[in-house]
Amino acid sequence: MAADLLLAHDLGTTGNKATLFACDGRVVASVFAPYETDYPRPQWAEQNPANWEKALFDSTRKLLAEAAGAGYTAADVAVISFSGHMNGALLVDAAGRPLRPAIIWADQRATAQAESIADRVGADAVYRLTGNRISPAYTAAKLLWLKTHEPEVYGRGRWLLQAKDYAAFLFSGVIATDYSDASLTLLLDLEQRRWADGLLERLELNPALFPPLYPSAQVIGEVTRAAAAATGLRPGTPVVIGGGDGACATVGAGAVAAGDAYNYIGSSSWVALTTAAPVLDPVRRTFNLIHLDPALNVALGTMQTAGGAFDWLERLLRADGDPTPLYEALDRAAERVPPGGHGLLFLPYLLGERTPHWNPHARGAFIGLTMPDDRGTLARAVLEGVAFNLGLILDILRGHGPAADAVRVERIRLIGGGSRSAVWRQILADVYGLPVETVALPAQATALGAAIAGGVGVGLYPGYEVARQLAPAGAVHHPDPATQARYAALRELFAASYTALEAIFARLAALPEMT
Repeated sequence: MAADLLLAHDLGTTGNKATLFACDGRVVASVFAPYETDYPRPQWAEQNPANWEKALFDSTRKLLAEAAGAGYTAADVAVISFSGHMNGALLVDAAGRPLRPAIIWADQRATAQAESIADRVGADAVYRLTGNRISPAYTAAKLLWLKTHEPEVYGRGRWLLQAKDYAAFLFSGVIATDYSDASLTLLLDLEQRRWADGLLERLELNPALFPPLYPSAQVIGEVTRAAAAATGLRPGTPVVIGGGDGACATVGAGAVAAGDAYNYIGSSSWVALTTAAPVLDPVRRTFNLIHLDPALNVALGTMQTAGGAFDWLERLLRADGDPTPLYEALDRAAERVPPGGHGLLFLPYLLGERTPHWNPHARGAFIGLTMPDDRGTLARAVLEGVAFNLGLILDILRGHGPAADAVRVERIRLIGGGSRSAVWRQILADVYGLPVETVALPAQATALGAAIAGGVGVGLYPGYEVARQLAPAGAVHHPDPATQARYAALRELFAASYTALEAIFARLAALPEMT
């Protein structure tokens, strides 16, 4: 067979998904290798890079074994590319060895460092330069935390990497990053597409820590002999750097032209618009990243726990020791509950929140619990609470732009694992007041975006517009007018509930820790 398979690794929050795609977008083989997230203290979230390495190499071997059953070999793999969770901080030494666990996107420990950035540089100045607001969620604050609290580790650091950068290094031996991942560090000049040297100087961060920047389709090297021996890949297979998961999901959703909109629901969730230029919100609620196509941008708002909130509920309700997941049962139970769940609201802020509140101290809450409420009512409240927050994000994005048609959204595509739920899709359509459509491979969209970057990099595709053919629209859910009206009233109460509890969240965060 011809060497025309695309291998994409997508390092997510819960594990690595390795997928082999044919050039027509068909999935030839797919393997998932889980790993753990550690939460050593409240607001902390870390992962062990050794677990990433094991997941990457194990999944590659299993993937090639699965593909062999269909008559493929490692020689048929034309390129390997990567996606990974963003906003992290992994320090490695000159040999590429991790110096400590990676601080991942969900970590909110660096509140004091975020405040320090605002004091030194100014919130508006940072937002105008980077397209992103100051927050402990971003790499800049996490790196400052390391410099303050682990100075010995910071001093030994040679490179600051994101998850997919480390994966690409493991396969190629080359240190690199791409514009998309760099754009969510809070340390990139968004307009100039280069590290913000002046900002680094004012924050007293070592500019030598930051890796070379490339477009997402850049071939940075080849699979080394060591990586080939560990994975079964052919030595010399081209390695493309790929992009952050947000940018890869954008392409995998088919959002490859200005005005295209989509919603990703995984552990976290975001609503995004592809734009020709960065879009700045006057009150800094939304943010920007660079598209896999470096000529485009993505304006978006993201929430910390979406599918993660439903995962939390599923774990809570499952009996101890029972290995059988409850997702389908909870979905069916939620579908039997009328919209609004008898007046039960859920605030989905289990890991603080980014858009629209940007409050690391925000917490989750059920509001309106009564004795008749059962697990179906709870499940529907969680699904609706996530949707209400996403609706707030979409409303902010629709209010942007110098011209009314610049942000006109006529429909929205849904991708990610959460898109498998038909009841959730309908809830979102009713909250958004828009048709919600799926794509052919909703759970593979991020990996598909990474694969397309790989294909563009080695010339298998002429450009990212091929995503329109590889990610065609699927089922469509249309909003129901009666439910829209019901949800409009509940969304006002949802927003008011957060406002009423905001001071309580701050007081809870100020309580001394018990040991």
